[in-house]
Amino acid sequence: MGDRHSAADARQLDPVARRVLERVEVDGIELVRFLYADHGGVIRGKAAGRSRLSERLGTGIGHTVAMMAMSMLDRLQPVEGMGPVGEVRIVPDPATFVPLPYASGAAAMLSDLQELDGSPWAACPRTFLKDAVALLGAEGLTPVAAFEPEFTLGRRLPDPTGGPDRLVPIDDSLCYAAAGFDLAHDYTMALVRALEAQGLPIEHYYPELGAGQHELSIRPTTALKAADNHVIYRETVRGVAFRMAMWASLAPKPIADQPGNGAHLHVSLWDADLEHNLFADGKGDLSALGRRFIGGVLAHLPGLVALTSPSVNSYRRLQPRSWAGAYACYGPDNREAAVRICSPMSGNVEASTNLEIKPSDSSANPYLSLGAVLHAGLDGIRRELDPGKPVMVDPHTLTEKARARLGCERLPATLAEALDALEADRLLMDALGPLRSAAYLAVKRSEAADFADRDVAFETFQHLRAF
Repeated sequence: MGDRHSAADARQLDPVARRVLERVEVDGIELVRFLYADHGGVIRGKAAGRSRLSERLGTGIGHTVAMMAMSMLDRLQPVEGMGPVGEVRIVPDPATFVPLPYASGAAAMLSDLQELDGSPWAACPRTFLKDAVALLGAEGLTPVAAFEPEFTLGRRLPDPTGGPDRLVPIDDSLCYAAAGFDLAHDYTMALVRALEAQGLPIEHYYPELGAGQHELSIRPTTALKAADNHVIYRETVRGVAFRMAMWASLAPKPIADQPGNGAHLHVSLWDADLEHNLFADGKGDLSALGRRFIGGVLAHLPGLVALTSPSVNSYRRLQPRSWAGAYACYGPDNREAAVRICSPMSGNVEASTNLEIKPSDSSANPYLSLGAVLHAGLDGIRRELDPGKPVMVDPHTLTEKARARLGCERLPATLAEALDALEADRLLMDALGPLRSAAYLAVKRSEAADFADRDVAFETFQHLRAF
């Protein structure tokens, strides 16, 4: 009975879904994880067994609505419509199917959260990004993006004083030093092979400034795929480390006295056919469209950082003189500005013209952070916002009067301040919608409160564990 039912389900599936079922059989996959990112930035999901996968590709897996009101500390928040009553479905996108090289017998798909009738749920993060992409598409614009993540590699060990576990870095290499390549070589090669096997092509890799800190970036792609890729990236960085008896953390500050881990967000806008980069003016400079996009990002940046740097731990990283972009300004190759205009590569000027959003890290839900940046940039385009003059120095070296003249404001210094700015930003709140915005604010305000009376050791442990 079960086999006949599964065969009937398979015949009703589209070709992409049927190829997933074929790969599951050929590769000996036993469990397929249906993954999503929650409002706390945590990657969560459920797994379907092979025998029922054909059915679950259509129906998804049942899921309580309450999980999108869960904080990163697994504390459920009181949000209307997200309590113990009610269910949605975790519905996978078969086009995102990847076997997991670091987890034998397992695979994963990125998923949408849907109502029981198959319509998008108002709190689905992936749908939020899809809607932002659709708005740009209506203007003839196709967003291309990439996250540029850093992570800390080490071993999770008990604290000798009896406090929370701590992360002991795998190396104390200098920035970009060859010793860092060698000390992390076995892990790095395993990570590269795992990413490439999942269709995530490597852009570049190097040991970073902090002890045990490394940066490995993958190539840009269309916006939804970029966010999907970042979820797979995060899972792979950690999964490979776990299988090698190590611990990798993409948390902004898993070690309080070391440099922070960013996930700089690179964005450009192309035409509908992905033939021309509309941020490139044909002369090696940023186009008027690109400048207006910057204008929108800067106008909304105080509230945006509640989505791009959304954890308590983020604000240990988001400090002046940290190359984190703590001031709301922009400049060509200015790594202390919140928005950097990246110098294009010689011989590949059009394709490589892009903006880098620096106050961004991997504690963010990538669908919400990228979607919100696109909404802000589109607002700048529609209103033809002028970003003002570029800042050509470290803004922290300017006097307060000089920064005020340039409109170069210090970004929120705490998560609570950022949430206040988000709640006051009508464009972003309207884009998020009533259910999503209420849940997001509730979850994030609870995290700010829960960490307020705890020490640094507790904070860093909880963040390295979650991210």
